[in-house]
Amino acid sequence: MNNTTCQRVDFDFSSRFLPPVFILVFIVGLVANAWGLKSLLHNWKKLKIINVFVLNLGLADILYLLTLPFLMVYYFKDSTWIFGDTFCEITRFCFNINLYGSIGFLTCISVYRYLAIVHPMRVRGRLTVTHSVAISVMVWLLVSVQSLPDMFYTKTFGNKPGKCYDTTNDTYVEDYLKYSLGWTLTGFCLPFLITLGCYGHVIVILCRKNTIDKVQKQRSLKLLLILIVLFSVCYIPYHVLKNLILWSRVLSKQQICREWSNRVYIAHQISRGLVCLNSALNPLVYLHGNEDIRSQLRQLLQRARQMFRRPPPTDSGSVPMTELTGDV
Repeated sequence: MNNTTCQRVDFDFSSRFLPPVFILVFIVGLVANAWGLKSLLHNWKKLKIINVFVLNLGLADILYLLTLPFLMVYYFKDSTWIFGDTFCEITRFCFNINLYGSIGFLTCISVYRYLAIVHPMRVRGRLTVTHSVAISVMVWLLVSVQSLPDMFYTKTFGNKPGKCYDTTNDTYVEDYLKYSLGWTLTGFCLPFLITLGCYGHVIVILCRKNTIDKVQKQRSLKLLLILIVLFSVCYIPYHVLKNLILWSRVLSKQQICREWSNRVYIAHQISRGLVCLNSALNPLVYLHGNEDIRSQLRQLLQRARQMFRRPPPTDSGSVPMTELTGDV
């Protein structure tokens, strides 16, 4: 198919769709993560191994949320970046750190749950807070090494000034596609398979053994459900569509057009909105893993119910309705 007959891609869709999503994620994510981190730091002396991973998960979310106001300005100004090329690269780097840091720490939480339920006697006394801190440092280093090459790809599109794209321009798109595929394999697919394997084995053990506490079973199943939602809604669509849109750009550069290019572009922009939701959904892990936060949330809900259920004050001088109407 000749390039002149290609279907026009609706590039304006991202400017209409992403800003409202960013505003919602920024407000909900900042409040939820700040609340969760405050509770964790307040109970620092009672810090458990898994809470170290949760703490790092929250820090990764905060790091990304602080860049969202700049992206809002970018899209509100018709995709014109006014903060300089260097800060554009830093903003995209923070997104990648949050994305793959979140995946990494969720994987650590899954492995810890697996060891605590499937091999409790083997790991008792052997896993300490020091170990979890060391593992967290390794996750940060690994994610940084994986994300660092992305900063060396040009984020502007040739003769279009003021752009801040999340991949690179067409000159290097073939190389970036190879890098993205490798990044997807090591940064997403491998952790996802580890998480799936851990919780698959956990579910088998929970179903087979009647000696395991019922509350522990419920907590493990709830955490599994949270992780399934995070991976299914936030991570899987983004990685599939990101590589698909890069491939579409490679074909377009070769003057090979596909009818699905516009649909893939729109779907990719939607997946970008969904993937940033992980910063607002990750606090669900706090609610699951920290009893203090759950009790605080229950108290807030109780107060809210009492406020709505409280009958409105009546005027002592008013006449009952039955006296006015004669009804009994």
